[in-house]
Amino acid sequence: MINLKYKRHFIYLLSFLLLACNSKDQDDLLQSVVLNFSFEHFWDDTPVSNADFNDFKFTTEAGDVISIERLRYLVSDVQIIDANNVGLEYDVYNLVDVTAGEGLGFEFQDDIPLGTYTVRLTFGLDNEDNAENYADLNSANFNVPEMLGGGYHYMQFDGKFINSESAEQGFNYHAIRAVDISGGSPVFPQDTFFTIDLGTIWIGPSTDISIRANLAEWFKNPNSWELNELNSVLMPNANAQILMYENGQSVFSLNE
Repeated sequence: MINLKYKRHFIYLLSFLLLACNSKDQDDLLQSVVLNFSFEHFWDDTPVSNADFNDFKFTTEAGDVISIERLRYLVSDVQIIDANNVGLEYDVYNLVDVTAGEGLGFEFQDDIPLGTYTVRLTFGLDNEDNAENYADLNSANFNVPEMLGGGYHYMQFDGKFINSESAEQGFNYHAIRAVDISGGSPVFPQDTFFTIDLGTIWIGPSTDISIRANLAEWFKNPNSWELNELNSVLMPNANAQILMYENGQSVFSLNE
């Protein structure tokens, strides 16, 4: 589900208009464009869809054989930035629900100069957005309990693995804002939302931007994830959340 609040940061918009004023005709510079984002999922080089779920067919870097039962995550705040570090940020969010086959793409339209831009998104929600109330995410049961600081999940990645005793065991690889509740009240040691940098992309009147998500990286780089040690109750584990944040840096890339 996409929610396009469509609130642009006006410092960026002003910069665009200042550039446009240097042109003889501002209308020649600003053009209507449609940005089409889509998400494709892989396990290293093998495509993954919900048709591959509930089957022990994936092996992690640490050698754990897993099945995927549920995968959904949030992306938000699309940024497009030109070579002069001038750009726009769109206050949007989209729930990518691979299990249901929903939210695998979203689009929006705006008037901007055509050209080459650095395109970035946020994985999860930044702290300001995470403090807001979203009826659709509430309905999707994507909330984080108040005892853990409230707000919303960044990701729910659930399945089973074959444990050290050769038995099936569940895992809940859930990413949220890292929180420490050892003192009784939530304390946030580190931000764990992160930037997805897709590099430079030519944006024309209609631009398709395909994002590749390598799910194996969640368990691989730079931390080889041991599911026998870290498989559940990870939300109140601030250290585990920071490890997820570190591994997430290499999950997403432009699908070229």
